[in-house]
This record gives sequence, C-alpha cells and structure tokens, in this order.
Amino acid sequence: MGRGKRTKKRLWRLRSNPLRRRDDIVEAWIVLVMWTVIAVGGALAGLVTFHAADEVFAGQRADRHSVRAVLLTDVAPSTTTAGGERDRIEARIGWTAGDGTRRTGSTLVETGQKAGGGVVVWLDGAGRLTTEPPSPTAARLESLVLGLTAALAFAGTGLGTGAALRYRLDQRRVDSWGKEWNSVGPSWGRKTG
Repeated sequence: MGRGKRTKKRLWRLRSNPLRRRDDIVEAWIVLVMWTVIAVGGALAGLVTFHAADEVFAGQRADRHSVRAVLLTDVAPSTTTAGGERDRIEARIGWTAGDGTRRTGSTLVETGQKAGGGVVVWLDGAGRLTTEPPSPTAARLESLVLGLTAALAFAGTGLGTGAALRYRLDQRRVDSWGKEWNSVGPSWGRKTG
C-alpha cells in the first residue's frame, strides 16, 4: 500500500460523503471538544487543586508550633483491648503561652496518664489549640489525592455534558427518521405497476 493511500485511508472521515448529515458533523465536533476539555481542563483543574492544597498545608506547617502542656486531670485507662492503635480521650490541659500567660483548654490525649504528666499540643498563630499539621510527605500525598479527585470530577462533568449533548443529537436523528418514514412508508404498500 502506497504512502498516499495510507494517508487517504486515515483521513476518510474528512472526505465529502453524501450520506453525512449536519448532525454527524456536529457530533464529531462535540466529541473532539469534549475530549479536549477532559484532557486539558482535567489536567489544569488537577494541577491548580494540587498546588493550592500544597500551599495551604505549607502555611499550616509555618503557622503552627508545638508546646509542652501539663495534664490537669487524670485520664482513665483504656477499656478496649482491640487493635494496635492507642486510645485517645479528651482531657483538660494547661500551658504557658508565648507572652508568658497561663492558659487552659481541652485536647485529645492518650489514655492511662496521670495529672501532672506532660503532653505535646499544637497551637496556631493566635495561640489557640489546633491539630498537628501534616508532614511534608503526608501533605504532598493529600495534595496529590485532592488534585486527582478534582481532575476526575472535572473530567466526569465534561464526559456527562458530552454524553447529554450526544443523547440530544440521537433524539433529533430518531425524530428525523420518524418524519421521513411517515412520508415514505405509506407509499411502500401500494402497487406501482
């Protein structure tokens, strides 16, 4: 097979065809635009979400800091024996803020500790109790998951929109075929001779 014939065979859809309808051309453009939007838009949505989440987690690591706190009450020992994960329960704690004032609050601590024992708690920039920020590795992984989720959501929306438009085109074609059949069908029953 010659080089010209292969090119002609690959581009057969672009040739003029007397059976090609306007709806067929519209559908081809819908499919092309849909896949372009899915590929480009999904990638952009994923990258933007990934970078935004990564910046948020980096800001949390920069803003939050740990301090030593003292348990103000005894924490009951764990009553469950399941699993290797340690039980945690809410308890009252006290700590000294950066300005030297004494503060108290409640946080989750491991069970079985006595009053006066030390625990590490995390504070935000305003001095309020908060959770430990994610490590750089955990933040990167969570950012990646969020980015992939955004990309898939965007792609799913594009795919659904394209499918809805193609469904509408199919309905138009079926209606058109029905009208044509109504005009041609009755003449098939008559004798022509």
